[in-house]
Amino acid sequence: MSAGTYTPRPGAAPLPRMIAAQTALETRMLLRNGEQLLLTVVIPTLLLVLFSSVDIVDTGSGEPVDFLTPGVLALAVMSTAFTGQAIATGFERRYGVLKRLGASPLPRWGLMTAKTLAVLVTEVLQVVLLTVIAFALGWSPQGSPLAVLLLLVLGTAAFSGLGLLMAGTLKAEATLAAANLVFLLLLVGGGVIVPLEKFPDAVQSVLGLLPIAALSDGLRDVLQHGAGMPWGDLGILAVWAVLGLGAAARFFRWE
Repeated sequence: MSAGTYTPRPGAAPLPRMIAAQTALETRMLLRNGEQLLLTVVIPTLLLVLFSSVDIVDTGSGEPVDFLTPGVLALAVMSTAFTGQAIATGFERRYGVLKRLGASPLPRWGLMTAKTLAVLVTEVLQVVLLTVIAFALGWSPQGSPLAVLLLLVLGTAAFSGLGLLMAGTLKAEATLAAANLVFLLLLVGGGVIVPLEKFPDAVQSVLGLLPIAALSDGLRDVLQHGAGMPWGDLGILAVWAVLGLGAAARFFRWE
């Protein structure tokens, strides 16, 4: 028996393994939280089925599901990357979870990477579910999958930055109230269910600069109208992503 066979080898696991383990944990926490499950799955699904089946809102010519599905996909991204992440991270910060994780071998950027990957995994599940439901309701998508992918990625980055900024600067209770309020306001005024054309012209120009409006309009132009790359909407989302992530990195407080 060679010397040192049973010698302990303390030390951190390889970084990719740590990030993968934390990503799996964050994903399970997202999917097990009742309030977040309501925001990320139940509400978008109900809105899609209800407004596609009942003539409540004038969605213009064509099938209602063709107008509603891109907006509901945008809403799903916002609910996960912004609302759900802001609330969960805010309470993790309050209870000292982030402080303890910050003292672990997993670097802080690795923790943020794991949270982002967990959001992306959840969004993939959301998109698959909503797409299946939309097809069952008669959805006929068009356009480039690459354009859709770019919109979803930039939308996720924009909302994730804003959610982390809110969670890292406000108290947990304030984050809970503000995130839900913003969710409701953007649901009504972000072009998700009600077309922006229904608002006054002066209001349209302001609402069109919101990330939810850029994401829903961009997805709608591509998936409903078969438009090419929506550079204007991508540009708005890119600006929000840079501002949100930059501000979150600068002002996020871990305690």
